[in-house]
Amino acid sequence: MFTVMPESEANVLGLQMIGTVHKEDYAALVPKVEALVQQYDDVRMLCDLGEFKTEAADAWLADLQFGREFHSKVSKMAIVGDKHWEAWIAKLAAPFYAKEVQYFHTADMAAAWNWVKA
Repeated sequence: MFTVMPESEANVLGLQMIGTVHKEDYAALVPKVEALVQQYDDVRMLCDLGEFKTEAADAWLADLQFGREFHSKVSKMAIVGDKHWEAWIAKLAAPFYAKEVQYFHTADMAAAWNWVKA
């Protein structure tokens, strides 16, 4: 599930990923991102993976479609987590999800917000 973080403002969207992400989660997320693109043309995202477990197989296609649709509109994506594999997600995300992607450790959440908002 995706939960919008309270620090989100203007064209900056913070998402906390909790548990297992399903295709229905992307169906709810896409209109939010579309609205930001229409209003600002540029979206910046912070993805907090602290409580993320996995992405269900039914979400894989929706995930890829999200990247294809919004890659050119997401200028920055901060990925925040505390597991080694999450740093690899940041490296893999860049060509598919955002123009610029950076990984931050959970302890550096404030730095992640500063970077994505700058």
